[in-house]
Amino acid sequence: MKIIYNKIFLEHDTGSAHPENKKRLEAFELLAETNIKSAEQYLELVHTKLYIEQVKQASSGSRMLDADTLTSKNSFKAAVYAAGAAILASQSNDFALVRPPGHHAHSDYGSGFCLFNNIAIAVKKLVKEGKRIFILDIDGHLGDGTLELFYTSDKVLFWSLHQYPAFPGGGYVDEIGTGKGKGYSINVPLPPKSGDDIYMNAINNFMTVAEQFKPDIVAVSAGFDAHQYDPLLQLRLTLNTYYNVGHLLQSKFKNIFAVLEGGYNLEYLPKCALNFIAGINNQSIPYTKNLTISQNDVIKEYEKRTKSLIKHLSPYWKLDDYNWE
Repeated sequence: MKIIYNKIFLEHDTGSAHPENKKRLEAFELLAETNIKSAEQYLELVHTKLYIEQVKQASSGSRMLDADTLTSKNSFKAAVYAAGAAILASQSNDFALVRPPGHHAHSDYGSGFCLFNNIAIAVKKLVKEGKRIFILDIDGHLGDGTLELFYTSDKVLFWSLHQYPAFPGGGYVDEIGTGKGKGYSINVPLPPKSGDDIYMNAINNFMTVAEQFKPDIVAVSAGFDAHQYDPLLQLRLTLNTYYNVGHLLQSKFKNIFAVLEGGYNLEYLPKCALNFIAGINNQSIPYTKNLTISQNDVIKEYEKRTKSLIKHLSPYWKLDDYNWE
């Protein structure tokens, strides 16, 4: 796995005071540029014509989509190339280091700093080509746009681990899909102050579902705001966990690509991403920290939620009884 990047992503200008600004990508040093194609022709796989036009018009006037989601004159261009980078990554098993991010973008509106749902566009294209896709969303916020877009599908397994409660709301254990998609959405709501121990317990307990699904391709919504020093959430992951997740994925699945979502600590964002990529590449870990241990009250709340999630999913997948390791 290598990084796919282009300086066009810096032209989405949100201002230096906004958490999702160009400094996030500038924090990655010595990035080589990749030749990327626009994905404008693929936007309608996910988004309505009306919404696409709304983003185009908002960008031309540098208007806000909502109080958190800003545009500038080149935001539409940056966004369609971000989706293009996601498509390219899905073809080459690489990491699309893009902005604006995407997983809060719904079919007909954007939110949470997101304009178009980059990973969903790439996945929809793969599904049209006959592929089964497992989406793992490791961003600390629920990827509510992605969840909605695949909520009725049995061709896509969507699994999110996120702080609950937190923006954008939702993502509780009983949200497992509808219709043909029932059982194909997994939401692991992590209590605030959850550490590495809880996170890896969740990964290990539910990875069996992904293995039973037998995906052709794994798509990772790679957000890093669950890190213990991220300013927007209260989770306590260290750099080690991102490496461990990547390493576990590569041991179980062949085709894996990733798309950047959140992560707002400029010192740790590159280290988190590089640790994840090193894990995927089965290389030694570049950055290490002492693992975080969760307090007993946080563990008890997590255990309660996890047991309930297992009950909701057990009609659809073979799951062992809850196990704290």
